[in-house]
Amino acid sequence: MIENKLDPDQLDKLSNILRVLFNLPDLELNDNLTAKDVPGWDSFNHVNLIINIEEEFNVRFSNDEVGGMQNVGNLKSLLASKIS
Repeated sequence: MIENKLDPDQLDKLSNILRVLFNLPDLELNDNLTAKDVPGWDSFNHVNLIINIEEEFNVRFSNDEVGGMQNVGNLKSLLASKIS
């Protein structure tokens, strides 16, 4: 199985979405990062995050996909699979 990975530009775009949304300019993404690790990442802002990602990358996530995201690693893999 080929692992889906974001290229550096895509990873920068994703990082910037989170940094702007959560007003954390120094936020560094890692695969184990979860909502509980980020101040302000509540259910409302999770919806905003998904909308921002969908608009930036011109993709759509199903409710099941969104519900299955446990951490940034899951998000990155799912996003990579959508845009590859």
